[in-house]
Amino acid sequence: MKPLAGIRVADFTVHAAGPFCTHMLSQLGAEVIKIETALRPDIFRKSHAVYGRQGPATFDQVSSNKLSVRLNLKHPDGVALARKLVSISDVAAESFRAGVMGRLGLGYDDLRAVRNDIIMVSVSSSGQSGPDSHFAGYAPLFGAWGGLGHLSGHPDGPPVEMRHVMDHSVGMNAALATVAALHNRRRTGQGCHVDVSAREVASSLVGDALTAASAGIEVERAGNADLRRAPCGLYPTSQPDRWLSIAVSSDDEWRTLATIIGRPELGRDRRYATEMQRHANRRDLDPAIESWSVGQSGDAACERLQKAGVAAHLSWAASDIVTDPHLRARGAILDVTETDGTVRAAVGTPARFSTYDSPGITSGTPELGGDEDYVYGDLLGLDRRKIAGLIEDRAIY
Repeated sequence: MKPLAGIRVADFTVHAAGPFCTHMLSQLGAEVIKIETALRPDIFRKSHAVYGRQGPATFDQVSSNKLSVRLNLKHPDGVALARKLVSISDVAAESFRAGVMGRLGLGYDDLRAVRNDIIMVSVSSSGQSGPDSHFAGYAPLFGAWGGLGHLSGHPDGPPVEMRHVMDHSVGMNAALATVAALHNRRRTGQGCHVDVSAREVASSLVGDALTAASAGIEVERAGNADLRRAPCGLYPTSQPDRWLSIAVSSDDEWRTLATIIGRPELGRDRRYATEMQRHANRRDLDPAIESWSVGQSGDAACERLQKAGVAAHLSWAASDIVTDPHLRARGAILDVTETDGTVRAAVGTPARFSTYDSPGITSGTPELGGDEDYVYGDLLGLDRRKIAGLIEDRAIY
């Protein structure tokens, strides 16, 4: 049995950060019911070319495993039905701008009135309180505002825009906080409101830089350089856009690398004799390594370096990962079947539990409203006439 088996989540989240939180909960065994409306479906349901695939790729990733129902939250009967769904749920998750759920009549106090131990998880740009809480935002804003973007990129270039990795980092933090809240409820019987600020997640990932800045130290973008190791970086190979990652951690590794690239004299050069000296002169080393790597097959160079004891690997593209036998064997990459019969690759959970070996994902992307008979009929006990009336009145729409 999966760790969160028996837990039900009423999922009001949209876009990527919030849905990735509930997606992770679903992989751990929670029953997640995604709530949308045909009047304004999740924007990521719209087909968009991303990663070379035409279709709702982002939505497919974060919505696998979930059930789907339609609810018009602008209709009083829709709000009433949402409260009824929350009353039989353990978690209510949302990712609207701060205050939106309250104005809909679905704020934390409203939900506590229907289930006093409910755990409400709110994912927003800047949190539910504070002078900036009214701001909306997407992943690039989170990374930029949180300071992570400024630290990402090369020293002579601009900050790097953070996209999906930012959404997923926020979602992972929100999922962890949700599990912690569920554990606390098991101990105390009390629910709580979990407030996750996306920009604060970004700042939490650069804590060392914030500490340095508070001491008056200017922190600059480092590109692929390491704070200690040298040489350390990505080097071109003879194959287009195939990059070789090398990280030298000891004097012996450096001398070995110097011999492999045909420059043994560099291994004897006093300017590079110690880690500290190599780091200070690292920009002088990169051209020598690049002049060797650019004439090498990436796979062959990687294998040769690894056998010699030098840490190296190709910087894998998504096509490498999705076909990797190791990840396939572990279920980290698996195939799921969509409702139309299409089979596609999906990303499984990165965690394994000895008590069960079932895959994290068991179903594909849900159709909008495709699980209403089960949710409204079996779970909430509404008969077909009542459901039909709510649909006709556009409370379910």
